[in-house]
Amino acid sequence: MASGSYEGILLGIGNPLLDISAVVDEAFLAKYDVKPGNAILAEDKHLPMYDELASKGNVEYIAGGATQNSIRVAQWMLQIPGATSYIGCIGKDKFGEEMKKNAQAAGINAHYHEDENALTGTCAVCVVGGERSLIANLSAANCYKSEHLKKPENWALVKKAKYIYIAGFFLTVSPDSIQLVAEHAAATNKVFLMNLSAPFICEFFRDAQEKALPYVDYIFGNETEARTFAKVRGWETENVEEIALKISQLPNASGTHKRITVITQGRDPVVVADDGKVKTFPVILLPKEKLVDTNGAGDAFVGGFLSQLVQEKSIDECVRAACYAANVVIQRSGCTYPEKPDFN
Repeated sequence: MASGSYEGILLGIGNPLLDISAVVDEAFLAKYDVKPGNAILAEDKHLPMYDELASKGNVEYIAGGATQNSIRVAQWMLQIPGATSYIGCIGKDKFGEEMKKNAQAAGINAHYHEDENALTGTCAVCVVGGERSLIANLSAANCYKSEHLKKPENWALVKKAKYIYIAGFFLTVSPDSIQLVAEHAAATNKVFLMNLSAPFICEFFRDAQEKALPYVDYIFGNETEARTFAKVRGWETENVEEIALKISQLPNASGTHKRITVITQGRDPVVVADDGKVKTFPVILLPKEKLVDTNGAGDAFVGGFLSQLVQEKSIDECVRAACYAANVVIQRSGCTYPEKPDFN
C-alpha cells in the first residue's frame, strides 16, 4: 500500500493523561498507600502526590494514557505521518498544551475535546526498582462526551479509520461513545479492538464491558486481567490458555470476523486464541540489568501489534512486532522509544 492509503487508517479513542513519571522509594508508596505494580484511580488521599512527584529532580512528562501510548507506538513503528488519529478530552491548561505538543511531535492527528472546567488528566508513574505503580487522576479525561465524537470533523476520523482501538479504561468514562463506534465498525466491516486494561475494569465495569464485547474482534490483556475476567464470570479455571480460548468464543455481534484473544504473561509466552486453537509465542527475554521500567510495556505491545495488523500482516508478524516494541520500551523510562525503529 502507498503511504497515502494509510492516512487515518488507525484511530484510538481513550483517556489522554500526561504521565508524571519519577523514580521513588518504598516509603513514598507507603505514604500514599500504594501497592507496588498497581494500576488504580486516584482517591483524595492520593492528590498531593502529583505536586510531590513534579517537584522531584528526575521527573519526566510523557503524553500518556493507555490508548494514546499504543497509538504513539503504532505511529512510531509505521513511520508514516498521519497514519494514526486519536480522540480524547483534555483541559485548557499548561498540561493540555504539553499534551498537544507531544501528540503532534509523535505524528498523530489528535482531535482533543478541550474542557473549560477541568484540568488535564494526569497519571502518577511511581517507579521502584523497575516496577511501576500507576495512579490516574482522570480529571478532564473523565469528561469526554459522545457529542464531541458526533461532530462531523471528529466522526470523519471514525469513518476514515479501518481499525479502531479503545482500551478498557474508557469504559469508565463514555460507554455510549464505545457503543457508537463498535456498532459503526460492525456495520461497515471494520476491525474493532479493545483491551481488558485492569482487574478493576473486569470486576466493577463488567456490565459496560459485557455490552461492548460482542463487537470486539481483537481483545488484549495480561494474565492477571484474564484470570480476573474468568473469576468474575465463575469460570472454574486459572489456566490462561483456556481462558483466552473461552473469551474468543463468547458471542460475536458482527459475525464477519472471528474474535482473536491475545494475552501477555510478562516473561512467559504470549497466548493467542484464534478460531478454536491456541498458539503461544515466546517473548524476547531481557537480562534484569537492562530493564529500566515496565510502564507502558503492555501499551507498547498493542502498538507494535497494531502497526503490522493495519498492514494486513499475519498474526505471527503482529506478535513479533508487539514483542519487539514492548522490549524497546521496557529498556527506557516511561512509554518512550528511540527516533526510528529497527524492526524488520
